[in-house]
This record gives sequence, structure tokens and C-alpha cells, in this order.
Amino acid sequence: MTKKITALIIDDERLARNNLRLLLSEFEEIEVVGEADGVSAAISKIRELTPEVLFLDIQMPGQTGFDLLDQIDYCGKIIFVTAFDQYAIRAFTVNAMDYLLKPISPERMEKTIHRLLAQTNLDAGDDDELKYDDRLFVSILNGCRFIPLNEVVIIKALGDYTKLIINGNPNGIMLRSMKAWEQKLPYNHFTRVHRSCIVNINFIEKFE
Repeated sequence: MTKKITALIIDDERLARNNLRLLLSEFEEIEVVGEADGVSAAISKIRELTPEVLFLDIQMPGQTGFDLLDQIDYCGKIIFVTAFDQYAIRAFTVNAMDYLLKPISPERMEKTIHRLLAQTNLDAGDDDELKYDDRLFVSILNGCRFIPLNEVVIIKALGDYTKLIINGNPNGIMLRSMKAWEQKLPYNHFTRVHRSCIVNINFIEKFE
């Protein structure tokens, strides 16, 4: 991987920022391009640096990490880093890629970075067609999981996101446009039947 993934650390505690930077220094694929100690500073840094991933604390003086996301249109990856587990469900409603509890072990961070790299590599290959047995990293309920593409029945537009109707699983969410899907999906398995809907033709039983 030649291009590094740019990351911004957002935490009001200097020690926490230093610890996170130290953990991330073990991964040559990640470049920490900046830090912020609160929401206002973070908004400025995001606009200036356009990082590809946020390592975002939730509880900060004045405003929370969720307040930050309400105030800025951010389409990159979000990894929450917090000492509290009660926000996990809400974190995944904003399509967070992962939820790390402090103190973070090197092993737990390694799993997170592997997820991040897998998702980033998939997103970066927009000119490459997906294979029918490829796997997608999808946000489902209060977690994320890898789902085989061949289990996706329908892809529906959902603002900047798309909703995946998955065979045998709850619906999933991904940050990808319909145009991007149309370019990547294997045309002999998926077809766009409407500007806001793509279907897996292998699940079509009849036409009316």
C-alpha cells in the first residue's frame, strides 16, 4: 500500500492523544496528520486537513463527539475512542467503523487497523469490478461485519449512504453512492432497476 491513510486524533486529554499516537505509530499504513482537543478545534482541523479517518473521543468538555458529527459533513471513517461503553449503540447509528474502549491494547488496535485497511482498500478500488464472492465490510445493528456480496439482495439509495438488504441478515449500511456501486458490481449478477435501487438478479423469482 503506497498511499498512507491520514488520521486525525480528537481527544481533550493530552495523555490520551499521546497514547493513541504511540499505538498508531506501529502501523506504517497510518499517518497521523493532526490532533484536536475539542469540537471547535476538530472542525477546523477536519476542514484544513481532510483526514480519511477520525479517532474520536466522545465525552469532551462543552460538546461531545456526537455534537461534532452533527456540525460537519464528514464522509470519512469514524473510530470512537472512549472510556465508556454506554454509547456503543448510538455510535453505530452514525456509521462508526469501530468503538474502542480505553485503555486500548495493542492487540485490539491491530484488529481495528486491519478492518480499516480492508475497508479502505475496497473503497479505493472503484475502477475494479467486485467479484461475486468478494466480501463487504458492512455496518449492521450495533456492530460491523463482513458480508459476502452474493448475499446482498437489494441495494437502495439512502442519502449519502446506501442500504443493503441482505439475505438471512438484518439490513446493512455503507457509505457508497449508487453510481459507485454500479461501476463496481459484476454486471452479470446485479442490475439497476431504478435510479435508487439495484437488485441481485439471482434473487429474482418473477417479473410482473
